[in-house]
Amino acid sequence: MNDQIAIPCVVMRGGTSRGPFFLASDLPADPRARDAVLLSVMGGGHDLGIDGIGGGNAVINKVAIIGPASVPGADVDYLFAQVRVHEGIVDTSPNCGNMLAAVGPFAIEAGLVAAAADRTQVRIHNVNTGKLIDATVSTPGGRVTYEGEARIDGVPGTAAPIELSFPNAAGARTGRLLPTGRPVDRIEGIDVTCIDAAMPVMLVRAADLGWTGREAPSEFADSRFRARLENLRIEAGRRMGFPNSATMVIPKPVLISTATEVTLNTRYFMPHDCHSALAVTGAVAIATACVTPGTIAAEMVGPLAPPVPITLAHPSGQLVVRLEPGPVARVQRTARRIFQGHVFARRSHLPHSVLAA
Repeated sequence: MNDQIAIPCVVMRGGTSRGPFFLASDLPADPRARDAVLLSVMGGGHDLGIDGIGGGNAVINKVAIIGPASVPGADVDYLFAQVRVHEGIVDTSPNCGNMLAAVGPFAIEAGLVAAAADRTQVRIHNVNTGKLIDATVSTPGGRVTYEGEARIDGVPGTAAPIELSFPNAAGARTGRLLPTGRPVDRIEGIDVTCIDAAMPVMLVRAADLGWTGREAPSEFADSRFRARLENLRIEAGRRMGFPNSATMVIPKPVLISTATEVTLNTRYFMPHDCHSALAVTGAVAIATACVTPGTIAAEMVGPLAPPVPITLAHPSGQLVVRLEPGPVARVQRTARRIFQGHVFARRSHLPHSVLAA
């Protein structure tokens, strides 16, 4: 018997994230068995994922699982998993909007969605949140193309544009835009805004924690700051309805500050390391906070109402969220297919339920 199990896999970059894409039919249906496979594949138990295809940063420890739609009106299901390789944890509590950018191209090339002659719209059911998102993919001549002139900060070069449209993003995990019922909560003497739109986040004024909101990610390595931010995040999560936030990656903490050339400066944490760019779902939440009266973001930017572009500065540049009546949030991303073949899971790391299948 072979001591490794070969699993069909495509590695893709979606926005400013990267990770393996799997067909749901190629993975165990049981969540415990599935997670064991993912940990083996990604190299769980080591902070660099050295025994797998994971890496030393959360943006490349992500997994997308794609299958036929399970709800009316959708084309495909998309389950996102954040693999915390060091702790050996697979967290399916959030969505990931950057990986989402590659779901449409993957689904078309996997034969789950038929391509149109010029652009193809793929309606994606995010299993994590139950929300529907529309992805518009360039398909000249009925084939996916990755080459184009669109540029996103945080990724070198240019590529074909992929538009993501988030209708009715409010309450993605909690069912409420303001899960605590208030635009501002006070935790340990610090004002925070707890908001849930595409992603549950906790917004904090950077200055209230001694920062400008323009720092490089490496500057946030101070252990005392990280411990304080984590305490705020866990309490915010409890108030938002997540009693086990310490073992989850939500809510995501975000430092924000005023800016002159953009709407806000942002530093987004995942939840412990500062993102080198900005999560798409997090950007939708921050932008929504900018037009939600009473939040600390709205107080910083002044009166705004859709339709309006919200430009958010991050460590690698900027990300624009276009808010429209509906409500709808639109973001432009790019994607690229990097590798396809088989990835191997170690048989000795898997539960008997997988081995018996």
